[in-house]
Amino acid sequence: MFDYHMHTSFSADCEVSPEDMIQSAIQKGLTEICITDHVDYDYPDRNFVFEFDQQAYKEKIESLRERRGNEIQVKRGVEIGVQPHLLDRYTKLIQDEQFDFVICSLHTVEKQDLHFGAIFENRTLEGAFTAYYQELLRCIRKFDAYSVLGHVDLIKRYAKQVPSQDFLACLKEIFNEIIPRGKGIEMNTSGVRYGLPTAMPSPDILELYKACGGEILTIGSDAHKPLDVGFDIRKSLQLASDIGFRFIATYDKGEPQFHSIEKLLR
Repeated sequence: MFDYHMHTSFSADCEVSPEDMIQSAIQKGLTEICITDHVDYDYPDRNFVFEFDQQAYKEKIESLRERRGNEIQVKRGVEIGVQPHLLDRYTKLIQDEQFDFVICSLHTVEKQDLHFGAIFENRTLEGAFTAYYQELLRCIRKFDAYSVLGHVDLIKRYAKQVPSQDFLACLKEIFNEIIPRGKGIEMNTSGVRYGLPTAMPSPDILELYKACGGEILTIGSDAHKPLDVGFDIRKSLQLASDIGFRFIATYDKGEPQFHSIEKLLR
């Protein structure tokens, strides 16, 4: 089993050492993980600085690979929080660091953090969702230095109610941009932990991605503590299988590796 989205003390919102996250993964029987600590340049909440020493990060992951390599495969990834004015800066980061895996996430809209709900002020709920998906589309049209889109319907986590429309037309436009470029999406199992009925994205969005020809799918718990490593991985893989996905992806030096979901579920 794999968990391709987790954070450690290199992220400003996590205090757990990489060693402790890896130990939890081993105890839970995972065979491969990717540590994907946050880089969110120009983050609007000044209480959090989502930047860290990339050389120290690389050295730590390499050290852990050597020490624990006979027990689990550990890949070095990153989760970037894109904003339209930062795309060139992120491209340089990815080119310089050559991560195994890059999650492209949208944590802010119009330079405002989703977490505090500013996106929902002075506009309708539908208007907020539209702004979120339009900004994501704007970014991915001009940016290519990533592996998968992270939790593409993240805005649902912060909305206090369900919008009257499904926004699948917006998502179809996004998928039609990324699929021909060989980019994928992730199944982020943390949705359930944060009170949503399903992982992110929801099943209807996974079905749309499949219908658009999408095949590259990764899975991750978005864990910030050892308890959550591997959360709902098997259940989410079963959902992917039920929708018609045959493979789950891992990454090595930026290249996807495909694994049979059927074999993983045996």
